[in-house]
Amino acid sequence: MEMIKGIHHVTAITSSAEKIYDFFTYVLGLRLVKKTVNQDDIHTYHLFFSDGAGNAGTDMTFFDFPGIPKGSKGTDDISKTSFRVPNDAALDYWVKRFDHYDIAHEGIRELFGAKVLSFHDFDDQQYQLISDEHNTGVVAGIPWHKGPVPDEFAITGLGPIFFRVSQFDFMKDILENVLYFKEINKNERYHLFEVGDEGGHGAQIIVEPTQFLPRAMQGYGSVHHVAFRVDDRNGIEEWVERMQDFNLPNSGYVDRFYFESTYTRIYPNILFELATDGPGFIDDEETIETLGETLALPPKFRNDRERIEKLVRPIDTVRSTKEFKKEYFD
Repeated sequence: MEMIKGIHHVTAITSSAEKIYDFFTYVLGLRLVKKTVNQDDIHTYHLFFSDGAGNAGTDMTFFDFPGIPKGSKGTDDISKTSFRVPNDAALDYWVKRFDHYDIAHEGIRELFGAKVLSFHDFDDQQYQLISDEHNTGVVAGIPWHKGPVPDEFAITGLGPIFFRVSQFDFMKDILENVLYFKEINKNERYHLFEVGDEGGHGAQIIVEPTQFLPRAMQGYGSVHHVAFRVDDRNGIEEWVERMQDFNLPNSGYVDRFYFESTYTRIYPNILFELATDGPGFIDDEETIETLGETLALPPKFRNDRERIEKLVRPIDTVRSTKEFKKEYFD
């Protein structure tokens, strides 16, 4: 059985493709590596933000479903996404950066032996920066060298993903007995799980049991799903069979062109995806230098390009002709 290697990506919902592009590009300094459409709803953008090379395990993606209401916080939900930064000094930099851009944050704290910095965006989407100062395990990605954040402080990948659940024993059973996660630590509020041979921040999730909150409602400002890494299609097929053995609802094999996937829904608002590391975002439409600058479409949609381009409004995402000044703060 092919083991899960770590986190692949997180997909969330935004109220504005334009505003999330600005926030991730100019504030967080992540690189837009693919501007495409939701393959299940071509009226909706699907934007992929990642490290400088579009490596698996580094990208957070967004849908902008037209007319969707704001999500509500609660239980049985993917509640927060973490991003990795190189060390504790990087968190000091990010406090200054957030203060400069008037981004609400909670200050630097410690969680399971690592320094963290929680913050949120204009939709109240919840995030956390986590320091890799003492981390070992899944290797981080690379900085976006041409972006506005100095390389020594840049976000280089995804860290632990937070879940709130009303039935902790059920979630623990799925994680440990189906997906091969192991609980490695806990405190009075959270349980820390890890997966794969390498482990570390890039292969962890944090579960918060709570029975005192209403069930979350999905909308903009909430996470749509989280994906975990497997090697190839053979791994996907093995996991499809395993989920069927456990009577978990399953999509079967799905070809997303940039990677291959399968999906299973644990709670109404907790959707798990397993996704392959490749082929990746460098394809026949875009080079490494121009990733994310044009509306990219998988081959099955390209004969319908003219209609699709009329369904989604244009967003100027050209950056290869721009020079970003590296920003430092006193």
